[in-house]
Amino acid sequence: MKLTIVCAGKIKEKWLSDGIAEYKKRLSKYTSVEIIEVPDAPDTIPVEQALEQEGKRMLARIRPGAYVIVLDLHGKEMASEVWAEHVMQGFEKGGAELVLLIGGSNGLSPEVIARANERLCLSPMTFTHQMTRLIILEQVYRAFKIVSGEKYHK
Repeated sequence: MKLTIVCAGKIKEKWLSDGIAEYKKRLSKYTSVEIIEVPDAPDTIPVEQALEQEGKRMLARIRPGAYVIVLDLHGKEMASEVWAEHVMQGFEKGGAELVLLIGGSNGLSPEVIARANERLCLSPMTFTHQMTRLIILEQVYRAFKIVSGEKYHK
């Protein structure tokens, strides 16, 4: 199984990089993890143009048969147990490859949203796109612990 996270921009804060590395290490027991960072568009161009540029870069990094979940404020919220089922179903439906897409500060292009098999909202609160990487890695790790019947803090 392979988990791929495609996201706009780079992580600049060491503490976030350290947290991401920790959850990648924890997840290695269950799946391989690849994080692909595509360049984010400059703030000096119109939002529509920025979304289009980032979207094209993101879509170019997705294998055609992969199961794709976008993280989107307008997506579905789910409890961890339900999320765990969706993660496993995503791996099954995607030929063992699940792709999570995290947009930049402007969100996601309509083309990226159209490519998604599912839309997930982590919370009605807004998180930075860098922080979202850490949060979603922890939630995927929690999903594997749930489906494996292993103990993990509640």
